[in-house]
Formats: sequence, structure tokens, C-alpha cells
Amino acid sequence: MASIIVRQTGSPIRRKADQRATLQGLGLNRIGRTSTLEDTPSVRGMIAKVGHLVAVVDKA
Repeated sequence: MASIIVRQTGSPIRRKADQRATLQGLGLNRIGRTSTLEDTPSVRGMIAKVGHLVAVVDKA
């Protein structure tokens, strides 16, 4: 299956708890960290929810 690489670009400090939980669900917890995830609709929705805190680096 296809995969997406996302990098955390923003801090979860002063963000709502659900946004922090979404970052943790994506496997991110520090600025600059990257995570490789399967390209599924649920992952796409999570990325959209915290789009201001993450950047999609690569789509493979």
C-alpha cells in the first residue's frame, strides 16, 4: 500500500488536547520528527486536522 511521510513543523504547546492527541496518533511528539504512515482516509483526516502543525514530506 502507498505511504506518506509527514514531518512535525509546529509545537503542540497551547493547542487543544485533541490536536495534541492527533499528533501522538500520527507518531509525532517533537518538532522536526518524521513519521511514515499508510495512506488511508483516516490518516489523511488526521493530517488535515493538524495541517498547521505538520507538513507532508513525501508520498510513496
